[in-house]
Amino acid sequence: MSTRSRAVLLGAVAAAAALTLSACGNGGTSGGGGNTNFVTGNNGIDTAPQGKRATAPDLSGRTIDGKALDVADYKGKVVVINVWGSWCGPCREEAQYFAKVSKAYEGKGVQFVGINTRDTSTTPAVAFEEEHGIGYPSLYDPTGKLMLRFKKGTLNPQLVPSTLVIDKDGKVAARALEALDDTGLVKMLKPVLAEK
Repeated sequence: MSTRSRAVLLGAVAAAAALTLSACGNGGTSGGGGNTNFVTGNNGIDTAPQGKRATAPDLSGRTIDGKALDVADYKGKVVVINVWGSWCGPCREEAQYFAKVSKAYEGKGVQFVGINTRDTSTTPAVAFEEEHGIGYPSLYDPTGKLMLRFKKGTLNPQLVPSTLVIDKDGKVAARALEALDDTGLVKMLKPVLAEK
């Protein structure tokens, strides 16, 4: 192998490693500067007070099983959005908790929706949901375009996994940029669900 070929190969490996590290993490910092109107709690959950929340963008498209889905159809319910990928270790860890909490809140004014990202086909995504007992729909977003619809400086998803809680009026109330267990997920969900 020539020196040039080695340099190209090493560059490609370094780029892939950097992408892998940035693509799936456990925590991060908020984007945007200035007056963002949200507060980061010491539990890693960012919240925005009622009246100072950004409206969630259009989150619609096809699910991993090929059905049409528009999150706006759930207005009037609290919506928990979980951004995940079958390739993501922390996503695998938190999946059992999302399955458990989504079942516990079924019929209580809460709708869970996944956004599957960076999976090159729906096959591993469908297998992931079956393996972990996920019973709610997931939008298929292989290129991350749905994540990019959130305005910078708001409670936008920035990592995989990310979790957002959208209030009954369709506004983003809370965000976590790390894998959650059932306790963390309920702590994030309950205050928004209790709002009038």
